[in-house]
Amino acid sequence: MSDVLALVEARLRTALGEPDARAAITFLGTDRIEVLRFLDGDVVRYATLGMSAQPMADPAAVVTDPLRGPRAELVLSVRAGRADTDKVLRPLAVLAASPQVEGLVVAPGASLDTGEPLWPGAPFTSVLVAESGGLVEDLELDAPMDPVRFLPLLPMTPNEAAWKRVQGAAALEERWLRHGTDLRDPLRPGVPLG
Repeated sequence: MSDVLALVEARLRTALGEPDARAAITFLGTDRIEVLRFLDGDVVRYATLGMSAQPMADPAAVVTDPLRGPRAELVLSVRAGRADTDKVLRPLAVLAASPQVEGLVVAPGASLDTGEPLWPGAPFTSVLVAESGGLVEDLELDAPMDPVRFLPLLPMTPNEAAWKRVQGAAALEERWLRHGTDLRDPLRPGVPLG
């Protein structure tokens, strides 16, 4: 599957430029996950590399298909210089390993929780998975493999995450939009939910 990861890295470089840093993390019983950092003006982007090596499988499935099934990588964009966001590397790798470790199928609209701040002083402990296809185009693979989707992550405060569980992802995104929330601000306050 290293050929898949080579194609994924090439797509990331085409969309985001050359990474200025990378870190690799391996968890017991999982494949290696790398996190690449790209600087784009005043925005820093972190992209996982390794999550798409294997298709995500339904944990209830008796037999998993080694070729078919959704594949994804995660992309987080934040404003540079406002917080020590480089500490997000480990939490991001944990989220990228969750399909292998916990059998999760990560898809748009899902919430992923790290159980700790995404970086020191961050008001966020979870993220909302957004729709792919914007910043980095989906990567088509040879049949019968599913395409790799590059899923943007939107940091959520604990109150936003709780509100999203009740109201749904679309309602939270609409509220962010209505209030002009800068989702790239690493220190932003929670959106009013009343």
